[in-house]
Amino acid sequence: MKIVVADQNLVGLRAELEAALPAGSEVVWSPTRDAADVAGLVPGAQVLISGRCPKEVAAAGPGIRLVHAAGAGTDGIDVGALPTGCVVANTFHHEDSIAEYVAAATIMLRRGFGAQDTALRGGEWPTPAYDDTAPWMHSLAGATVGFVGFGHIGGRAWDRLRVFGARGVAVSRRGAIDAAATGLDWAGSTADRLGDLLSVADVVVVSAPLTPQTEGMIGAAELWSMKDTAVLVNVGRGPLVAERPLYEALRDGVIGGAAIDVWYGYPEPGSSRAEPSELPFRDLENVLMTPHSSGLTHQTFAGRAAEIGANVHRLAAGSELRNVVAVAR
Repeated sequence: MKIVVADQNLVGLRAELEAALPAGSEVVWSPTRDAADVAGLVPGAQVLISGRCPKEVAAAGPGIRLVHAAGAGTDGIDVGALPTGCVVANTFHHEDSIAEYVAAATIMLRRGFGAQDTALRGGEWPTPAYDDTAPWMHSLAGATVGFVGFGHIGGRAWDRLRVFGARGVAVSRRGAIDAAATGLDWAGSTADRLGDLLSVADVVVVSAPLTPQTEGMIGAAELWSMKDTAVLVNVGRGPLVAERPLYEALRDGVIGGAAIDVWYGYPEPGSSRAEPSELPFRDLENVLMTPHSSGLTHQTFAGRAAEIGANVHRLAAGSELRNVVAVAR
């Protein structure tokens, strides 16, 4: 079986992935994500491991039976161009790492560790023990965490945060959350109770999927309804929160702070440079900026490599595949 790997995130786990694939496989690694490079490698391949498969790649690989993304996103795969019967699958395993990020970012923002670090480097000790004007910071004990989206990421983040003594509320598109079973104070649908959540939450964790219906779901009115001490942690997609209203709310102290891991602008393929926003979030002291890295750990991709390998074994054995997103018709 010929397997082409075109996801550069897996390069660092080459040994682990190849060990997880069926013995005797011909594993070919593309040097880049570039479609022309990948198209030159897929003739004769049965499996393509990549989150991108444009029409030109699909046309060059008429024997492809499985396109497996090494992550959740499959929007870069042109399912309609794939050979009939070809399966598109994805994999997750990022929920633990993202939950760890949510907990760490929340604590950093509520405790003011970033500002304290900056001040101490200049010889200032901004704590009530040494400065009577310094504010008392807050732990997570008794804080209300509001989850906008409560899938595998929101649920896993709640598992971490409740250990610190936080309380939880949640909304989702379908509203099908068992609050009692998950230890939440209450849960409801986004359409009915988003406003309630934003008004009571000390921390708002955004992990909903981005759709035409959810884009901009948190805008100026929603941000103004939040507590002026509340912090927002966005690990879903940048446009779930309206860009300019978020910047202005942070700049003007409408909310206390934000950890932003998902953005409004991204590097082009093959580049590692781009402005994450047209607005100067970098100038704000109450923002933790990270480059969509919350789920990018060795553990995440080791889990993904193992799951991809297991699915390729199922393909070779003619067994039912897992995490199937689509089948080309």
